[in-house]
Amino acid sequence: MFKVPPIPAARIPELLRAMPKAELHIHIEGSLEPELIFALAQRNGLSLPYADVQALRSAYAFTNLQSFLDIYYAGASVLLHEQDFYDMARAYLVRAAADNVLHAELFFDPQTHTERGVAMETVINGLHHACVDARKDLGISATLILCFLRHLSEESAFETLEQAQPFLDKIVGVGLDSSEVGNPPEKFARVFARCRELGLHLVAHAGEEGPPAYIWSALDVLKVERIDHGVQAVHDAALMQRLAQDRIALTVCPLSNQKLCVFPNLGDHNLAKLLDAGLAATVNSDDPAYFGGYINDNFTEVFAATGMTVRHAYQLAFNSFEASFAGNADKRVWEHKLKERFERFMEHDY
Repeated sequence: MFKVPPIPAARIPELLRAMPKAELHIHIEGSLEPELIFALAQRNGLSLPYADVQALRSAYAFTNLQSFLDIYYAGASVLLHEQDFYDMARAYLVRAAADNVLHAELFFDPQTHTERGVAMETVINGLHHACVDARKDLGISATLILCFLRHLSEESAFETLEQAQPFLDKIVGVGLDSSEVGNPPEKFARVFARCRELGLHLVAHAGEEGPPAYIWSALDVLKVERIDHGVQAVHDAALMQRLAQDRIALTVCPLSNQKLCVFPNLGDHNLAKLLDAGLAATVNSDDPAYFGGYINDNFTEVFAATGMTVRHAYQLAFNSFEASFAGNADKRVWEHKLKERFERFMEHDY
C-alpha cells in the first residue's frame, strides 16, 4: 500500500487542486453555465424567461432535487444542434483539464432532447466529437454514459435505447437519473438487463434523497457496477459492509448534496465516514453550473468544512481512477502519476 507522505494541513488545498483525478459523476447538461445558455439562445433565435445572466443565476436557489430539475430542463432547451452539444462539452472539458482531471465520464440525458425533437444522432455526435478532440488537444480522456430519466416510463427508456443502438460504439455505459423519490431502481429492471446483454457498463443514482433500499435494488435488481451518490448508505450497516466488501464505488457530490439540502451544513457531510468504513467513495461535481463548483471546488470546500486529511485526499483520487471504466493500462498510468505527485509535492516540483 502506498505510504502517503506527510504534508502540512495548510497545503492540503493546494495539493487537492494539483493532484490528478478522474470525474465519474458529471451531468454534462448540468455544466451549462448561464453565459453559454444565453449565447446559445441568441445563436438559435430563442428567448429565455430571464432578463439576463444574473437573473438566471439568481434563480439557482433550490430546496430539493425537483426544484433544481425544473430549472435544469429549462436550461437544456437551448441545445438544438450538434455544435451546441459540442460547445457545451468542450467548455466543461477545458475546465476539467485545468482542474487536473485526467479522465471524465460524462452523463447525458437524451430524453431531455429527443422529446423536444432533437435527434439522438445530433446529441451523441456533438458530445462524442468534443471527447475525441479533448484527448487530442487537452490531454484529457473522456467517455459518455447515457442516462435514462427515471421519472419517465421504462417503455420510454427502451425507446431511447433503441434510438441509441446505432451509436453504442460512442458510449461506455448507461445510468439512471432524475427524480429519485417514488421512482425505485426496479422500475427499470428489464431495460438494464438488456443493456447488460449489450455489454454496456451499468450505474444508477441511488441513496441521495432515496432510502438505502434503493441502493440494494440498484445492486441486486439492476446489477450496477457503481452507485451515484449513495450517501444514505450510512443508515444501513449491512449495506455499508456490502459496499466495502465488494468495492462498489460511490460517486459522491458534496456541493450538490449541500445545495439540495441533503446536508445543509457541509461540515456534516459523511464523506470521511464512508472512506473510513472502507468504501470506495469518490468526489465529483454533479451539476457544477448550478451547484456552485467544479471538481476542485468540491474537494477544497468539503475538506475545509470537515477537516479530512492527506490520506483521505489520496484515497479519493485513487478510488476515482480505480472505479472508472477506463482500461487497466490507463488506470495504472494515472495511479502512478498520482503517487508521483504526492511524493514530489513537498519538493514544489510540479
